[in-house]
Amino acid sequence: MNDINSLAHSKWNCKYHIVFAPKYRRMVFYGQKKNEIGKILRKLCEWKGVEVLNAEACPDHIHMLLSIPPKYSVPKFMGYLKGKSSTMLYEQFVELKYKYRNREFWCKGYYVDTVGKNEARIPEYISKQLEEDKMGDRLTMSEAGAFRKKKK
Repeated sequence: MNDINSLAHSKWNCKYHIVFAPKYRRMVFYGQKKNEIGKILRKLCEWKGVEVLNAEACPDHIHMLLSIPPKYSVPKFMGYLKGKSSTMLYEQFVELKYKYRNREFWCKGYYVDTVGKNEARIPEYISKQLEEDKMGDRLTMSEAGAFRKKKK
């Protein structure tokens, strides 16, 4: 498999593991919304010539392994991806406009890591995230927590 890509005057191999979440880390990616966010993100990446190597939509965050051409900086591309995807989500799911003020669907930040020697492990890690979220010790509303009143 040839990992080297080329533009008019350059050869490149720029791969990034990116994680980002909806505002307030709300769990919104279920059923139809999960399918639609996948289609939207893939379409936006395709429009910019960014290759999606692997991706997973967990209920409260997104993992993507992307090959981004060097003509785009990661922050500039993420601004485009998050901005356009939120607009497209609001068009398809009108009720989201009322949950998120000022049309801000995504959290301001994101996690990014360059992919080097651990390239083979990252797709495996991404595909296991959904399983780990389900199996993890997540606090549910039925459990008593530090911020919940105890029933008398």
